Amino acid sequence: MAQSFDVVVIGGGPGGYVAAIRAAQLGLKTACIDDWKTPDGKPALGGTCTNIGCIPSKALLQSSENFEQAGHGFADHGVRVKGLELDLAQMQKRKDQVVKASNDGVAYLFKKNKVAFFHGRGSFVKAGPEGCEIAVSGETLSARNVIIATGSSPRTLSGAAFDEKLILSNDGALAIPEVPKRLGVIGAGVIGLEMGSVWRRLGSELTILEALPVFLGAADEQIAREAWKIFTKQGLKIELGVKITGVKTRKDVTVEYTDAEDKAQSAIFDRLIVSIGRIANTEGLNAEAVGLKLERGFVAVDEQCRTSVAGVWAIGDVVRGPMLAHKAEEEGVAVAERIAGQHPHVDFNTIPWVIYTTPEIAWVGKTEQQLKAEGVAYRAGTFPFMANARARALGDTAGLVKFVADAKTDAILGVHIIGAFASELIAEAVVAMEFRASSEDIGMICHAHPSLSEAMKDAALAVDRRALNI
Repeated sequence: MAQSFDVVVIGGGPGGYVAAIRAAQLGLKTACIDDWKTPDGKPALGGTCTNIGCIPSKALLQSSENFEQAGHGFADHGVRVKGLELDLAQMQKRKDQVVKASNDGVAYLFKKNKVAFFHGRGSFVKAGPEGCEIAVSGETLSARNVIIATGSSPRTLSGAAFDEKLILSNDGALAIPEVPKRLGVIGAGVIGLEMGSVWRRLGSELTILEALPVFLGAADEQIAREAWKIFTKQGLKIELGVKITGVKTRKDVTVEYTDAEDKAQSAIFDRLIVSIGRIANTEGLNAEAVGLKLERGFVAVDEQCRTSVAGVWAIGDVVRGPMLAHKAEEEGVAVAERIAGQHPHVDFNTIPWVIYTTPEIAWVGKTEQQLKAEGVAYRAGTFPFMANARARALGDTAGLVKFVADAKTDAILGVHIIGAFASELIAEAVVAMEFRASSEDIGMICHAHPSLSEAMKDAALAVDRRALNI
């Protein structure tokens, strides 16, 4: 006899577990299926983000930044450190504790909200207007609505499969047992920059090989130029326009490639991180058998996340749009509310992007190059953290804030930040854009002094050439 639910969510990552919790809050009998487990075989809720992605990477980024500051930054503050040592095992232990706390937090929320949890991989038995049946670990669950939130996996490089010893995905990059002397990274995206930064701070000689001819092509060009200047000064060696021609492993890894001038090159690394994008997790869903349409490997959905099968929805990395945990969460909440008869909306134009390097990079809305390509008349204003009193007090003055606004209406079209706590500052821009604010609105709001947020005010004022502190 199948266990019956109103909603079954396949996948317990940020999109899936948030969708399940919201559905339960709305009075729907809800179950969530997830197959993540700890090394000793226990369920580990939270998906890629919690287990081998967002959460552990931020833990290591913070720990490695502390180590670098102790070795190179504290002296400027009059704090002298003698006999500095790296305890990598303790650093990894702390990371694991942070992950476990997050796993336990999701399990607690499921219990609090009465979400039933099934450990295993969910697969469709049948799906359609009459209802769906999902097989998981020898059991069958039935539901009127199913939400697919199975996430994504790292894309492999042809001829260089992940062994998580020499050739590493984000999973292996988080668990290197000793600091590699020579570390290679293929891909200068978010994962490549963040993981490369961790091990560079801990002592690795870092080389990043990027196929694209431009650096951080998704970011605003001015921000990308500033990032390039700062990162190369930190010691990141970044080569653009690279084409990988071969990868060979023995005791180390040899990467053969052609550079931007089409000249043959080779480099030897102790370990190689491959971060060249991610692919949607659809394997094992039994999608074809129930008529679930896929497009370019993703589950095909409409604007409301409905799939080709009645009663089946899909969210997060497994569908179109940016592969961001918070995007998946917003879609998960929206789908749960639609199932309950509500009418929510997710605006992709106000989803923030963040790269947790030092300095951090964050943005929301359109870049200057996008507006030029679209023929939109705009005005831009920038303000450097060098002129911000709080940044000077912190001893962290790298970077700037940039506003772009409509030339006629002054509506904020995009905000771009590179600097300390950019991940926190960008929230003000998201709120402003959601409420259709103008740059003048932000410039007229009182910001605490001294604070980094004052850079937001001054950059907004700079759109009208009215910045007060530069």
